[in-house]
Amino acid sequence: MEIVDLADEYEDAYFVCLEDWSVEMEEAGDHKARWYRTMRDRGLRVKLALGDDGRPIGMIQYLPVEHSLAVGTDLYMIMCIWVHGYKRGVGNRQGRGAGRALLAAAEEDTRELGAKGIVAWGVVFPFWMRAGWFKKHGYHRADRIGMRVLVWKPFTDDAVPPRWIEQGPKPARVEGKVAVTAFVNGWCPACNLVYERAKRAAVALGDDVVFESVDTSEQSTMILCGQSDCVLLDGKALQKGPPPSYDRIHKMMAKRVSKLHR
Repeated sequence: MEIVDLADEYEDAYFVCLEDWSVEMEEAGDHKARWYRTMRDRGLRVKLALGDDGRPIGMIQYLPVEHSLAVGTDLYMIMCIWVHGYKRGVGNRQGRGAGRALLAAAEEDTRELGAKGIVAWGVVFPFWMRAGWFKKHGYHRADRIGMRVLVWKPFTDDAVPPRWIEQGPKPARVEGKVAVTAFVNGWCPACNLVYERAKRAAVALGDDVVFESVDTSEQSTMILCGQSDCVLLDGKALQKGPPPSYDRIHKMMAKRVSKLHR
């Protein structure tokens, strides 16, 4: 295994989180590619773990906290760390140290860049981006909203803990319409997938549905809206776990449309 910086030849795999075998990822659009090309000029760093055959098996992406989901100063934030865990493609490569190696490489890099600490987000339940995994590697809780935990590792004594962007007010309902408000940042293909599916479903259901798209690629917009990536259906989160299928999203919207005509 080798840890390398992202090179042009690996960009396509990176844009789909190494799931280049996935048909679903084709639905996510080009949001990730556009986000990457903007953020790499603002300090985004991406490292890959390469297997013995030279193919990417893991990735980590991190950027100055001023462009992230959290509020802080002189810190870098890990937006995600992922080691391929499916049978398809390069196969399941988890549990072999790639994640630890990627995290160590990111920490070393941000120290050399002069950061006062590094931040990550996690969830309390035992699946992707587990907060407990970071805690095992020396991270401490800085903030928490619901099941989302913000953790960090300070490098200097004067480092200031980060905090989550505060959640904003729910969008106003639209009289006589089903309102879909879709916040999209671009960094996560899974979130982009939900956005694109919701947009398609809204168009398919016609004038009864009002679809509002909010670009949150700028942190100032995230702070104003209190959201980064989220699709709200009449003010309620459409997603509460893995990305729902297009059929599921269409069904949820159609159910609300039917109530308009009762």
